[in-house]
Amino acid sequence: MRQIILVLSVAALAGCGVESMSAATTAAALKKQELEQGKQTMDQMQQKIGAAMKLTEQRSQQMTEAAGK
Repeated sequence: MRQIILVLSVAALAGCGVESMSAATTAAALKKQELEQGKQTMDQMQQKIGAAMKLTEQRSQQMTEAAGK
């Protein structure tokens, strides 16, 4: 009888460990997805900033040329 209780207790504790590992795996997958989305957002913003800087430079050159004429 004592062995049966021991076996059932060990099985119950093992089940809790599996559930905890599953939750940790899910949390890690979500964090990875958040990081990937953040990287994509950062890349998009860098492209937009680069385009804005290029446009500003072009306008500055145009104004310099217009002032020189």
